[in-house]
Amino acid sequence: MPRRAAAVSLALGCALVAPLSSRPGAGEGSPAVPDIRFITLDPGHFHAALVQKEMYPGVSPTVHVYAPLGPDLVDHLERVARFNLRADHPTAWQLEVHTGPDFLRQMLRDRPGNAVVISGRNRGKIDRIQSSLEAGLDALVDKPWILEASDLPKLERALATAEERHLVALDIMTERHEVTTELQRELVNDPDTFGTLVKGTETEPAVYMESVHYLMKVVAGAPNPRPVWFFDTAEQGEGLNDVGTHLVDLAQWTLFPDQAIDYRRDVRVLAAQRWPTTIARADFKRVTRSDFPASFADRVKDDRLEYFCNTLVSYTLRDAHVVLDVVWDGEPPPGAGDSHFASYRGSRAKVEVRQGTAERHRPELYVVPNAAADGPGVLAAARKKVAALQDRYPGAAVAEQGPELRITIPDRLRLGHEEHFAQVTQAFLRYVRDRRTLPAWEHPNMLAKYYVTTEGTALARRSAPRPAERRAPK
Repeated sequence: MPRRAAAVSLALGCALVAPLSSRPGAGEGSPAVPDIRFITLDPGHFHAALVQKEMYPGVSPTVHVYAPLGPDLVDHLERVARFNLRADHPTAWQLEVHTGPDFLRQMLRDRPGNAVVISGRNRGKIDRIQSSLEAGLDALVDKPWILEASDLPKLERALATAEERHLVALDIMTERHEVTTELQRELVNDPDTFGTLVKGTETEPAVYMESVHYLMKVVAGAPNPRPVWFFDTAEQGEGLNDVGTHLVDLAQWTLFPDQAIDYRRDVRVLAAQRWPTTIARADFKRVTRSDFPASFADRVKDDRLEYFCNTLVSYTLRDAHVVLDVVWDGEPPPGAGDSHFASYRGSRAKVEVRQGTAERHRPELYVVPNAAADGPGVLAAARKKVAALQDRYPGAAVAEQGPELRITIPDRLRLGHEEHFAQVTQAFLRYVRDRRTLPAWEHPNMLAKYYVTTEGTALARRSAPRPAERRAPK
């Protein structure tokens, strides 16, 4: 069999690829053929597997995977296998795997599905997105779509192709589905609680966010290996390129809900800086199962790799000052994990998500009146607002905690980061089934988001490395 055409059907747990006669739609009285058939393209990042952590009505259990044969593919298959084999609500995915050096061309030729999931190497990702859209495939794509400002026209072209062909091209923005972030957005847009947005300055911004991620972590119950290329910033991108997309997205999604942002008119990048996290050789081997490759030699000093994964950017969004700090550390302390801090300043109060030691490393939402005299009015307004949201957030309430207010959130409303992928996928499926439900602001706001991340990264590279001070409560 020619190498480029090799196809392997894999058994994952008890779920084998079904014979044709037993697949949905085959035979009299059988269920209707699923309207969505997923293809996974070169799954180099674990987010590709998290899309399949749950099953979805109307989605075929058979997923075709096109990728080069190597550790990225093997890791992906093992993750999906664990979902099929878990004791609680196991999935029933059936994977048909196609390997070879021309896997992209083979996928475009075969087109065994109608929606492609792309989560892997970031350099060149936009070209794969464009090819998939031109082939008539809806696309659910992990961030980041582009790494360099010079690729912004490619992003514009891809989004235009999706519009012209009535396809869905959706960025996987999981953080919009975090309950504390959803409630923060509601309270920031409640004038009686928040007041009006304070425009701020570069040193005292209207919005400050700090995100800390860890290179060594557990995903889906198992230690998460990372590919060697993850540590190549030309392939993976820098901190603002990657995690920074979430922060930029949240700022505009929170401040200007359901509004289109024009990056040419509404956004101005002011300053940026970057600095490396250094990784010891032993830790690199632990997370990648490999030694430093020869191509990293110019970034290895004293047996430690300089990994430029940290960025701070300052910009204005419709004249409001926003500062975002993206940080990667090595390994979390016991009981901790990735953390998020987000502070929005209003004329009556600040609204903050904190995830520090005081919160036992769980995100919590606070409202902080600007003055003691404002306290009773802010308390009454926050309680009124949260009461009005009970249909969506049943059991949420407002508790006084000294001079601050804490929004108490029942555990049943809290979902972990991994569960947010199913929520994004469900939204994607709704849009595919009725494209009129795709918000008109999604595409212009994607352009604004990637304008900030690519311009900020380019600006940070022009100066000597310099760490930023962390402002989030410990």
